[in-house]
Amino acid sequence: MMVQPTWLVMLAWASLFVVFASTVVVVVDQFVLGYRQPTKIMEMVWPATALYLGPAAVLTYRKWGRTQSPRWRDRHGKPPRASRHAPTTIQTYHCATHCTLGVIIATPITYGVGVEMFGSTLWPEVVGDYIGAVAIGVAFRYSAEAATGGRRAWAAIRKFFRADLLTVSVFEAALLAWLALMHFRFFHETLRPGSPVFWLIVQVGLIIGFFAAWPPTLLLIRRGIKTELVGTPQ
Repeated sequence: MMVQPTWLVMLAWASLFVVFASTVVVVVDQFVLGYRQPTKIMEMVWPATALYLGPAAVLTYRKWGRTQSPRWRDRHGKPPRASRHAPTTIQTYHCATHCTLGVIIATPITYGVGVEMFGSTLWPEVVGDYIGAVAIGVAFRYSAEAATGGRRAWAAIRKFFRADLLTVSVFEAALLAWLALMHFRFFHETLRPGSPVFWLIVQVGLIIGFFAAWPPTLLLIRRGIKTELVGTPQ
């Protein structure tokens, strides 16, 4: 088995510490300090974003997320005008959360079961991640339907496929390309979820997926397909 360099293992642990600390900062701010989000889904989106963007997610949360909370508005009034990129970025965060949670849930399951496809553990992981991302995306839409007076499964599925599937698919394709490169070219299938380096590689893949998913999100917004801009500054 390939021995991972000590510097890479230390870097992976440091990165994990930073993103977990960033996630804790967001969670404490929302649930302990009381800066709750008016849209409950965003109370999952912001911490999930911190799991791969770390301090960058904390900065955008404090600028665009915290200022949306009733507690902040009661104290400070109307928040300052947000950047014109805020809606696209936050909507990309939203869809990226589907993929992030899909990876976190599906990856340990597929590796734990030990399923292989075409002689590799990567392909079952990719399939599991994608199915998980779609399922979570539909669940988010289903939850949002409750706010409109009904929990309509077919409505949630239609809205997800219309407004979110493209972004999720592009994100997952970029993540797959990165994982395949690392899996076959550099680590020769030695990476496993028990290694911190594995999760560093996943974290970088999620960042790549975010930047890949940003342009299609912008396109969907400009074409009026993604009209429910959940969690964006008003």
